[in-house]
Amino acid sequence: MWMLPTRVAVRSRFLCLDAMRLIAVLLLLLLLGLQVRLWLGDSGVPDLWRLHREVNTQLEENQKLRERNDALEAEVRDLKEGTAAVEERARSELGMIKADEQLIFLAEPDKKKDATKSP
Repeated sequence: MWMLPTRVAVRSRFLCLDAMRLIAVLLLLLLLGLQVRLWLGDSGVPDLWRLHREVNTQLEENQKLRERNDALEAEVRDLKEGTAAVEERARSELGMIKADEQLIFLAEPDKKKDATKSP
């Protein structure tokens, strides 16, 4: 035998639906608040992107410095072990020559003097 729901049963069902709607609205507001904080707040996604850019910039700078250090280390090693690098530096920077060598220096003519002598 089927019975129609009583007023109390219908009313309690509506109260239950109202409570569920209230909970759903509160959860939706909480989710919205968290999303706003995630996208617009401090330590959010824009800050994360900025930190990624800074890390990439620092990695590039570290790589350049690593290459420079490797070159300097190779130069130091060459100066300690071989005489060729010392000799090359002495020739290029100090203008030194060996005892049995002759240095011939060719100077370019002065263009200002040549220009004044022309007719």
